[in-house]
Amino acid sequence: MSEQRPPLPPFTAESALRKVQAAEDAWNSRDPERVALAYTEDSEWRNRDVFLNGRAEIVDFLRAKWEREHGYRLRKELWAYDGDRIAVRFAYEWHDDEGQWYRSYGNENWEFDEDGLMRRRYASINDLPISEDERRIAV
Repeated sequence: MSEQRPPLPPFTAESALRKVQAAEDAWNSRDPERVALAYTEDSEWRNRDVFLNGRAEIVDFLRAKWEREHGYRLRKELWAYDGDRIAVRFAYEWHDDEGQWYRSYGNENWEFDEDGLMRRRYASINDLPISEDERRIAV
């Protein structure tokens, strides 16, 4: 029996919103192993200019990400959905080791398998330096 991550495709407006919220909650945990469970064993990622394949690479990538992105806090918004695909836009804030804050904006395109696991994730992201008092995403 395969593992399932409801809601399952094909998505409705309600189920797509639940999928997006579940992703936001998992990423805000900053727990690489928890986040990776939402992806297929052979999931394919593009994150900026980094290409990853599989859960092990995803865990390593996220572990390194959250070692350098302190105070990470994310918000996702459903943009579109159709069948087994969801598009989101997002913003997250974080600071580096020197205390410089950033707001990172982006879009993600997701494709799911029949068990609700994400088999493809393509993310485009831009970083904007901000001052601490410009932060919008509360903890």
